[in-house]
Amino acid sequence: MEIYKDASQSIDARTKNLISTMTLDEKLAQLGGIWCFEIMEDKRFSLKRAGRLIKNGIGQISRAGVGTTLSPPEIAALVNDIQRFLVDNTRLGIPAIVHEECLNGFMAKEATIFPQIIGIASTWEPELLERITQVLRAQMRAIGVHQGLSPVLDVTRDPRWGRVEETFGEDPYLVAKMGTAYVKGLQGDDLREGVVATLKHFVGYGAPEGGLNWAPAPIPPRMLREIFLLPFKEAIEVAGALSVMNAYHEIDGIPCGASAELLTDILRREWGFEGIVVSDYFAIQNLQSYHRIAADKAGAARLALEAGIDVELPKSDCYAQPLKEQIVKGVVSEELVDRAVSRVLRLKFMLGLFENLYVKPEKTARVFDMPEHRKLALEAARKSLILLKNEGNILPLNKNIETIAVIGPNADSSRNLLGDYTYAAHIGITAIMANSIGTPLSAADVEADQITVPVVTILEGIKAKVASNTKVLYAMGCEANNDSRSGFDEAIKAAQLADVAVVVVGGKSGLTPECTCGEMRDSAELRLPDVQEDLVKAIYETGTPTVVILVNGRPLALEWIAKKIPAIIAAWLPGEEGGHAVADILFGDYNPGGKLPITFPKKVGQIPIYYGLKPSGGKSQFWGDYVDCSIKPAFEFGYGLSYTTFEFTNLRIEPKQVSPKGKVSIKVDIKNTGSRAGDEVVQLYINDVVACITRPIKELKGFKRIALDPDKTKTVKFELPVEMLGFYDKNMQLIVEPGTFKIMVGRSSKDILLNGEFEVVV
Repeated sequence: MEIYKDASQSIDARTKNLISTMTLDEKLAQLGGIWCFEIMEDKRFSLKRAGRLIKNGIGQISRAGVGTTLSPPEIAALVNDIQRFLVDNTRLGIPAIVHEECLNGFMAKEATIFPQIIGIASTWEPELLERITQVLRAQMRAIGVHQGLSPVLDVTRDPRWGRVEETFGEDPYLVAKMGTAYVKGLQGDDLREGVVATLKHFVGYGAPEGGLNWAPAPIPPRMLREIFLLPFKEAIEVAGALSVMNAYHEIDGIPCGASAELLTDILRREWGFEGIVVSDYFAIQNLQSYHRIAADKAGAARLALEAGIDVELPKSDCYAQPLKEQIVKGVVSEELVDRAVSRVLRLKFMLGLFENLYVKPEKTARVFDMPEHRKLALEAARKSLILLKNEGNILPLNKNIETIAVIGPNADSSRNLLGDYTYAAHIGITAIMANSIGTPLSAADVEADQITVPVVTILEGIKAKVASNTKVLYAMGCEANNDSRSGFDEAIKAAQLADVAVVVVGGKSGLTPECTCGEMRDSAELRLPDVQEDLVKAIYETGTPTVVILVNGRPLALEWIAKKIPAIIAAWLPGEEGGHAVADILFGDYNPGGKLPITFPKKVGQIPIYYGLKPSGGKSQFWGDYVDCSIKPAFEFGYGLSYTTFEFTNLRIEPKQVSPKGKVSIKVDIKNTGSRAGDEVVQLYINDVVACITRPIKELKGFKRIALDPDKTKTVKFELPVEMLGFYDKNMQLIVEPGTFKIMVGRSSKDILLNGEFEVVV
């Protein structure tokens, strides 16, 4: 038996043995992929196509879910057929890693759709996210998928960028904690039963010029390390993430996909990363076509391979014949190829693909969108909702209300409750991809906006919640992305007849031109479309008490709405149970406890606006404000209201003096002083009072979401390792500097309720 087929041998020995037997063509095949639909005919595996396209093996199979348009049992059978071909019909019998997107749910038919990630970030509950990604893992593994192209660890500093909704927000600490939980849940304790997590987009993608997708990111070196690299570092060192994906953009003239500093020096030599680096889709070819730092695909392949990209996705292109020509000519060393191949093979051995490859299609029904999964989706949606305003305690509403008007383009829309990385949002773009390479999918299969699990609309949720004698009046009023006002009269009439009007506005998330947020859908104004804002104004002017529900993937500049509307709920993109969750909040069956993971500006001209300012930031000397606007946001980071009240008391900090290698214990008592059970997110911020370089006036260093019944008290404890106070000094050396540090505990970055301090001494 060849050593590589012997499971009793070490992974290193098996990898070394297998590489020694491989031809150059077989090695290059491991560094690329193929779209699932390229080796399908009539919705089935095509032996003929496979024999032509993957005869030398293949590294990755791309998009087994949305890329096949099949049901879970059919996908499982297809994946088995592909793997069986690779094992039985290629010389070395090397299985493939099958990958798919899984941002807030596995992107396949019948898979559970959880709230979009910006909503998950709003829960401030990493433990909840870990439970969610355990569901993703079970669903993906059941059909033979081994790698997920998530989580997104981009720290977002420009809400105009369309992909804000895919991120955990503006703060590196929050992003790191949520991202680490995501990786732990997806990969699990035993990778042979887990799914490889892919950290993306490495790095700085969330701060592009003008908020424009793929635009350069003007990030200085210190900020790059302290803000944008931190979540990736923690997800690798703490959670053991095994894949990283490069970002599309450039930093100071170097595209991330061609940066050896990022992909080799920092990632591997400094952090000790041992997984694989995969290219974002078409990112290697873009070094030629988009960034213009290579004359052709061969040059792009050389730059990417030398920088440290191991695998080209979604399909072999630059790493195929163009790279082979470079190797044959001696321009690129085959040792570089061997380096990348060894990483790919090592991961395949770690996944146990050579021993436990095939899945059982008949068992997939047991793990797809089961009642317990919908229950978890409901919990996540409830916890993601943020009560932004509740003037006069208009909420919660009485279920026995006589008449309620439900109005707006997103009130009875299932599709618009879903984020950009869901099956419904991606099926249209998948059809475009398939057509572009001459393997069109069936028109019926790729019909845009397909929803393959029940999605509860907000109107349906309200109807299910109110008393049997309550009259529910519905009027769309206008569409999400159409200027027509022909429905205004009906909406105004409904509001006039009602005791309260619930107006559900926002956007449609996706990647295609009709969408208003999501990848490639950047915004210059951060406003509701004029027609929607006019609809809200028209309803408000009827005099009927008005509640606005924002169903949208990015922060909006809500100047008029924030000032005039008495009650506002940020629902983000709440997923399949979104309608029930919103109704639970509206009628008080669940007390809102979500907090903003990103700042809402008043006007787009305030951008960039975030809480972690330097002492000289966020104000204009001498008067502070802009000439035409306050410097204050509409709603700050960490903000969110409740139907109850909480008291923060008894801050204890021990010890008062600590060494650079020590820990500080911070305790605070939280009491529910209201009449309802509810959740509070206790937030810990620090400030380095005097430092050798300027430091932020506030930095999040701890948080805890707690549930309390009325009149109950709970002690929340934080342990702050002093090493977390480190920063990069004038010489770009990471140090912990002696001195006084201020402790701030509160319910948001602005609403600080307790203050204290301790000293780091040497």
